[in-house]
Amino acid sequence: MGDTMALTATNLMTFAEFLDWNPENGRYELIDGVTVEMQPTGKHEEVIAFLSGETFLQIRSLKLPYFLSNSTLVKLPNQDSAYCPDILVLDRNFLSSEPLWEKSSTITKGSSVRLVVEVVSTNWRDDYVYKMTDYESLGIPEYWIVDYLGLGGKRYIGFPKQPTITICQLIDGEYQLQLFKGNDRLISPLFPQLNLTPEQIFQS
Repeated sequence: MGDTMALTATNLMTFAEFLDWNPENGRYELIDGVTVEMQPTGKHEEVIAFLSGETFLQIRSLKLPYFLSNSTLVKLPNQDSAYCPDILVLDRNFLSSEPLWEKSSTITKGSSVRLVVEVVSTNWRDDYVYKMTDYESLGIPEYWIVDYLGLGGKRYIGFPKQPTITICQLIDGEYQLQLFKGNDRLISPLFPQLNLTPEQIFQS
């Protein structure tokens, strides 16, 4: 996720109001009724572009019924909150059961999602703390935290801090975390044939 800027701190929005307001230009999230504009850096976008391309190749080579999105909202249940992940891999087979998909490109069920990727910027706590908890509670099976600057807290990426990719796999309702650095080969439950290292991704 790119650096963010809160737009409304006092006039809170409901999710329905957010959908009506959400402009075509720019990317926004709704956090507890507050609209937040995402303002990514150039390198942040380069990493997303590289990973999107590699993910697309995996989907095509394995002939999976999935597709990529970077503009779909993931709404949290019973909250006026919705994330707009950097990369979202959706399963076409489950979209017919999504009540908000056709009209607003919004996902409400973790079963519709195969993978979420968030690329970390200065607001690293969002990705390591809040989003990890929320994606876990939705039952999203795989979540990548791509920390190309090594900004995450020591408890998450160790010390000395260095660029890290954390792959979270949902097992028995809880994320199990595996960290990858340097020339480690990524291990993705969704894409077992993936042959990538953090160094390749970060140098993209």
